[in-house]
Amino acid sequence: MGKISRKVDILHAASKVVSEKGIFNLTLDATAKEAGISKGGLLYHYPSKEALVQGMVEHLANNYREKISNNAESDPVDKGKWVRAYVDVTFNQAYQNKDMHYGLLAAKAVSTNSLDPIRELYSDWQYKIEDDGIDPIKATIIRLATDGIWLSELFDIYHIEKDKKKAVYEKLREWANE
Repeated sequence: MGKISRKVDILHAASKVVSEKGIFNLTLDATAKEAGISKGGLLYHYPSKEALVQGMVEHLANNYREKISNNAESDPVDKGKWVRAYVDVTFNQAYQNKDMHYGLLAAKAVSTNSLDPIRELYSDWQYKIEDDGIDPIKATIIRLATDGIWLSELFDIYHIEKDKKKAVYEKLREWANE
């Protein structure tokens, strides 16, 4: 197993700790135990809890950046391609291990600066979405609606019914094509 793979395994373990036990139970000891490694092995990759949380956020941000960019670049229609890519990835190609999203919650609890990679990513996306050839306000509303569903599910506030979620997705895609 390579160094990068081990680091990702540790990030998944940390996310699982947050998902199952809560943000305030995310410790290096709990993460090492969940990852099946020694605390020293964890410290080799992530020398502090802050570094671990930062790794979680950066990993998630990089994953989404790559997916959305790939979708936008492969879209044959320029007008609305960033909006469609954002909607498609968020609805259909989200990070496979949904627990990884809990890294964002941990980041907020650990340090407000820990969210900087996501803030920068959102700023970039928002710029691209507003400059996507469709009405910038409409594009922003589509992004915010997409985020609303994602955050509602992340916080386990409300999970929209499967058929309704599909209908919302299709409507957002339709608006991105107008």
